Amino acid sequence: MAALRSRPSNYHQTLCSCHCKPRIFNYNLKVKNQRVGFIGLACLWQGMGKRKRRLMEAQGFGWEGHDLGAYVISEEDIRFVEALREVQPYVFLNRGRTFVVAIAGEIVDIPIYFDALLQDIAFLHHLGIRFVLVPGTHVQIDELLAERGKKPKFVGPYRVTDSDSLTAAKEAAGAISVMIEAKLSPGPSICNIRRHGDSSRLHEVGVSVESGNFLAAKRRGVVAGVDYGATGEVKKVDVSRMRKRLNDDCIVILSNLGYSSSGEVLNCNTYEVATACALAIEADKLICIIDGPILDESGRLIRFLTLEEADMLIRRRAKQSEIAASYVKAVDEENLSGLGHDDPNATQQNGNALKGRYTTMFHNGVGFDNGSGLWSGEQGFAIGGHERQSRLNGYLSELAAAAFVCRGGVQRVHLLDGTKGGVLLLELFKRDGMGTMVASDLYEGTRMARVSDLSGIRQIILPLEASGTLVPRSDEELLQALDSFIVVEREGQIIACAALFPFQEDRCAEVAAIAVSPDCRGQGQGDKLLDYIEKKASSLGLVKLFLLTTRTADWFVRRGFSECSIESIPEKRRRKINLSRKSKYYSKQLLPDTSGITVNRAFT
Repeated sequence: MAALRSRPSNYHQTLCSCHCKPRIFNYNLKVKNQRVGFIGLACLWQGMGKRKRRLMEAQGFGWEGHDLGAYVISEEDIRFVEALREVQPYVFLNRGRTFVVAIAGEIVDIPIYFDALLQDIAFLHHLGIRFVLVPGTHVQIDELLAERGKKPKFVGPYRVTDSDSLTAAKEAAGAISVMIEAKLSPGPSICNIRRHGDSSRLHEVGVSVESGNFLAAKRRGVVAGVDYGATGEVKKVDVSRMRKRLNDDCIVILSNLGYSSSGEVLNCNTYEVATACALAIEADKLICIIDGPILDESGRLIRFLTLEEADMLIRRRAKQSEIAASYVKAVDEENLSGLGHDDPNATQQNGNALKGRYTTMFHNGVGFDNGSGLWSGEQGFAIGGHERQSRLNGYLSELAAAAFVCRGGVQRVHLLDGTKGGVLLLELFKRDGMGTMVASDLYEGTRMARVSDLSGIRQIILPLEASGTLVPRSDEELLQALDSFIVVEREGQIIACAALFPFQEDRCAEVAAIAVSPDCRGQGQGDKLLDYIEKKASSLGLVKLFLLTTRTADWFVRRGFSECSIESIPEKRRRKINLSRKSKYYSKQLLPDTSGITVNRAFT
């Protein structure tokens, strides 16, 4: 008897003996013991009359002697499906975004690390992420010089590029670009293509790669009596051509070789190139793949730093670190303080809002023309030299570059340990990531409410109370609950608010009065508040949030809340519920927070 034939669906066609039109039977298959559908099929088969069984057997269907084991979904298969479902929101969020990836020379130099990273980048490219790769070359240059009996020379973060060093720099950059092109060229395996029936793509290149003279540079010249030779400084980034290549579904390789207006090849600093590029093309992220983790003084991974926290950390080390001192100088002396420190109209609520408020100057004093479409509106930040290579100050150099770029408008910078396999995927597809993130806009302006905020909160919630969306509160009630309110402030105005009422005995808290000013809706302020509330609840040791709503259920369901019964609400709160409002009840379990993002624990 033939084995039961099935299709990847809960519907199967059977033909009657008179060859009439196929009928569709919905077997309504049950899942039990991880056997998808076959317990239900077995019951259905046994329940059929003999005539129907003979009819199906005549069409090649049967059950007896069938090996059920072949239809068992393994634990490994289940985990695979769950993983795909977990990453789906992150795929959606990152599709179409532009990432500049600076890859340290130490990672480029070790094939096992570099090859795995490129494989992951190719995968992410096929998911719709746009990449500009800036590979480091200093390790390869030093190795080539050593083979020729030469020694490298650095002054500060810059290499002194003599003729031997320039020759080595060109060889290293060319070899690395060719290697990247080769590693990104393979497409899917022939077996996989044949299995899925698209034989027309058998010989397609996996990823299209573009490189070219995107970078214009000028000689660094003689600085403080030091002749830097053919060392270059970034002059402009050809933004329009680079964006065209990205729009054509190519990965762009941007080497550290720049080209002068007189036709010279100049050896530029990799991080100056990467940071200038990220700012010029307005990248969504700058990702730095380095050869170790960012640790605190206790040896623990620093998962998250706000721009202010990173800035303070770097400033504390300015006396011990030349690069940290360069950062402070660049921020304080080159009018970067205008990025929100002195100008009340230029806040740090959103990094991109900081752009265009000043005329950036290079270290050499040369400014930019923002009108041509070719000129980078921002300055790059160079790191390197003996301080970085010795790691006397850990990864402070990379942290300074991250803070500098955040100040210029890139909202997220990720510092990832490239010696860990899959670190890029883990950082992008896991909630808490796997590296260190520096962010310019996360929770900016979010704080606990003060008495002076009362009128601002009242102004935001009053229309929602009038429409019945929020429960009306008198001024006295609002004042009594003020210690539980959280607000978002922008330019001295309250633009959003929410309340968190903890029930410590039940290890849960109520979310209430989430409201955003009409002028600021659609900017993610509500999500920022809710995320802040979740972090605060976790910091208080709570494991669940709940809320009552009449008109905003959909918004909360999209953010992980599910409907629950009134019995799941703490009794102390149930006694105060106005049942005549007929509110719906929703709750959300809080996952353990390992993001490293901290909020003030105290409810003052």
